[in-house]
Amino acid sequence: AVQSLLRALLGHRVNVMILEKAKTLSLAQFEDSEFYDKLVRARREASSRPLALVNKTFGLLQNAIALAGFSVLLWQFSPWVIVMLFVAALPGFLAEAKFSGQAFRLFRWRSPESRKQNYLETLLAREDSVKEIKLFGLGKLFLNRYKAIFDGLYHEDRSLTLRRDGWGFVMSVIASATFYAAYLWVVFDTVTAAITLGAMTMYLVVFKQGQGAITASLTSISGMYEDNLYVSNLYEYLEQPGEEFNGGKKAGSQPQDGIRFENVSFSYKGSSQLALDTVSFHLPAGHSLAIVGENGSGKTTLIKLMSRLYQPTSGRILFDGTDINEWDGEALRAHIGVIFQDFLRYQFTVGENLGVGQLSVFDDKASWQQAAEKGGAADFIDRLPATYNTQLGRWFKGGQELSGGQWQKLALSRALIRQDADILILDEPTAGVSPIVMDEIFSNILDVRNAGMAVLMVEQNAQQALNIADKGYVLVSGRNEHTGTGKELINNPEVRKKFLGG
Repeated sequence: AVQSLLRALLGHRVNVMILEKAKTLSLAQFEDSEFYDKLVRARREASSRPLALVNKTFGLLQNAIALAGFSVLLWQFSPWVIVMLFVAALPGFLAEAKFSGQAFRLFRWRSPESRKQNYLETLLAREDSVKEIKLFGLGKLFLNRYKAIFDGLYHEDRSLTLRRDGWGFVMSVIASATFYAAYLWVVFDTVTAAITLGAMTMYLVVFKQGQGAITASLTSISGMYEDNLYVSNLYEYLEQPGEEFNGGKKAGSQPQDGIRFENVSFSYKGSSQLALDTVSFHLPAGHSLAIVGENGSGKTTLIKLMSRLYQPTSGRILFDGTDINEWDGEALRAHIGVIFQDFLRYQFTVGENLGVGQLSVFDDKASWQQAAEKGGAADFIDRLPATYNTQLGRWFKGGQELSGGQWQKLALSRALIRQDADILILDEPTAGVSPIVMDEIFSNILDVRNAGMAVLMVEQNAQQALNIADKGYVLVSGRNEHTGTGKELINNPEVRKKFLGG
């Protein structure tokens, strides 16, 4: 009963530690494959290994107490019998420790392959990917890749298991031979009347039990060594430095100054190419800015830098006249409402989908309704079966699925629920929606700007974005190639030809 309760509590506690650490990590760390392998290794053994380590510790203590009693009795027969017990069990212990180390190194090395296998399993079994899998007939291809990875991993496991168990068998033969040698020794002393028949029976029983206690103790020590190797993965992950927000400022020195980029450059880890190259602009409160550029030009990177998800390689970013590194992290992000192109579609109720945008009003229906009105989502929400209490998505019972345009409006409303937000950042907010929904979204964006918020748009529909923007920038390979008002860029022949269809 205690072990069952301890398993639940300890497994939960370790998983909470992993998730608490995840909250402190930066986006760049999650995008680093080497770091992500550390996270996967920590999570895979998080529930079982710490508990096994605790259980083996108590088992070792139990066997040590029993062994102490057996040793007192066997000492009366001969101290050499105790030595024989330890010597017989030692080779098996050393072999087990050796193969435990090899198994752990194999576990660390194969983390990327295991992640690939898990990814293929996710593709084949998730509702958000199964449509395309079926449409393009990818099931067989992905399943064969899944099997191929398993075959490779199984071959390594089989080799290690055969060597480990083969050596284990040899060591057990040595231990058994030692036991029978001691058995003959005791029998010989009985035949020569050195000990009584009752003493012979006692020594044989005690010797057998002592052998079991020593084997169990050394097995526990070997298991503790192996468990500790795996637990080291957890500590390696927990010791990773988290995201650093050294500043503590809650307000800027120049309110309403908005966002300034001053010669900002950025390159991703392991890349010699700059994703952004000396970009400068100013977006004050109550104004709108459209960022136009081809895929890969650095538009989304710019948004992540502005949101303090990345650190610039050079240059600096200011919000309300203060370097964003001097701001308190939570205070800074409270001023920013963001809709990413790949925004999350939470499998929650409608109200909770809105409330996650501002935790202080997570359960406040009045705030939900106000945000939905601003974002243009109120009309379709009122038509849902349980309005703001309607379960969304297909993961849970009674869930309702929304159209792409409805999800976009919900995401916009979520960004607008932030009560302290001064800046609204939109990463292609009209991607994949109908022209009617697009017009509605841009109309709502205009209302937000006119209410005094700064609005930054990264939009694939450059014509619409530039039409309502006070100013526009055209990014090409991370550099600002064209600058002007929205109307000026629309009338620029080069911009029209490249981004507006001529």
